[in-house]
Amino acid sequence: MRSMTLALGAGLLSLAAVPAAAQSMNADVYHSRAAALMKKGPLALMHRGEIRALMEEGKKAGEKSREQRLAIVKAGGKPRSCPPEGKQTMDAREFMARLGAIPKAERQRIDMTEAMTRISAAKYPCKA
Repeated sequence: MRSMTLALGAGLLSLAAVPAAAQSMNADVYHSRAAALMKKGPLALMHRGEIRALMEEGKKAGEKSREQRLAIVKAGGKPRSCPPEGKQTMDAREFMARLGAIPKAERQRIDMTEAMTRISAAKYPCKA
């Protein structure tokens, strides 16, 4: 279980500065798929393709959210989140708790980039 959580968490939130490819997964679909994997516990490791797909989607969404935040800052605007400098990480349990805190009706209407932006804004709010 620990290795699955570490693998899923590491890939979900890698916020390295790499050009983000187009992504379109709905946040509720992502949440449902990731929750189903986590319920499998150690048996989830048998579903490496699904883990890889979710990790890649989370990574792309995090990168795109970061790029959007940096573009807003560069344009002189106020970003929705203010994370500290450097690479930020979050384990899979915390990530899923924060994603699950977005009401289902809202998760159904947003993509993973918006979900990542909301998660970052909740974790790293900007000072007034």
